[in-house]
Amino acid sequence: MQIASLPIPTNPSINSVDVGVAVLAKNLDTIEKLGQSMIKMMEQSVAPHLGQNIDLRV
Repeated sequence: MQIASLPIPTNPSINSVDVGVAVLAKNLDTIEKLGQSMIKMMEQSVAPHLGQNIDLRV
């Protein structure tokens, strides 16, 4: 069996640039979701009453 003689399906409309753009788009979506999760986590961790008073001794 010769591997070179096997038919390899290729789609000329899909090239490495299209694949790269698709990967970058997926990464952007993931980063946006992580950013939204981080913002939500930071909003939940905020305690507005902390840091308003300082105890000083002279």
